[in-house]
Amino acid sequence: MKQYLVTIAVLGALPAVSASAAMNTDPDWPCIQRKVPELSIGQVWNGELTASAEDWDKDSKLADLASELVQRSNPIENARKQIADYAASLPKEKANEKLTQLFYGIFHKINLERDQVISGITRYASKQRQLASDLRAKASEIDKLRAQPSADAADVERQSEQLTWETRIFEERVQSLTYVCEVPTLIEQRLYSLSKIIGEMLGKS
Repeated sequence: MKQYLVTIAVLGALPAVSASAAMNTDPDWPCIQRKVPELSIGQVWNGELTASAEDWDKDSKLADLASELVQRSNPIENARKQIADYAASLPKEKANEKLTQLFYGIFHKINLERDQVISGITRYASKQRQLASDLRAKASEIDKLRAQPSADAADVERQSEQLTWETRIFEERVQSLTYVCEVPTLIEQRLYSLSKIIGEMLGKS
């Protein structure tokens, strides 16, 4: 009985899971952090883009470096050294062009990763809303069953325990979503850091 009451109390708080969506223009966005569907170059880059910036993927060495730099497991100070080493290896007359291409490649890759993360968060939140609806329905059915004089006490207890277990899983998923919601911000911070490093090296090579 105690487990059942705890479960019902938790279910009564389920609408709070999507309450943060009110802070965003997208009602399906579950995070407290504001949803920005796509970053613009102007948000992170103060310099000009060379005409060949979009050709970054035609240089396999540059593209491979961009892939390494966007990895959040790669410490930013190590990334700084990688960029510095790459800049030092460039002919002086090509340095600004190639560094600008490097930025554009990083921007492209990070925007793509960020878009995938945001899409995943939206799908995850949709599943959570469905789970919350299912749990409420199950709680209501158990309420009705418990109110019946002829109800099998053992069956009611079994269903109550199952509901408690499913609610615990739901709560763990809520906690996971809280952490996942921070990922787009972490990705943005890395982009800002990398763009600043590259910007500082322009004209120095």
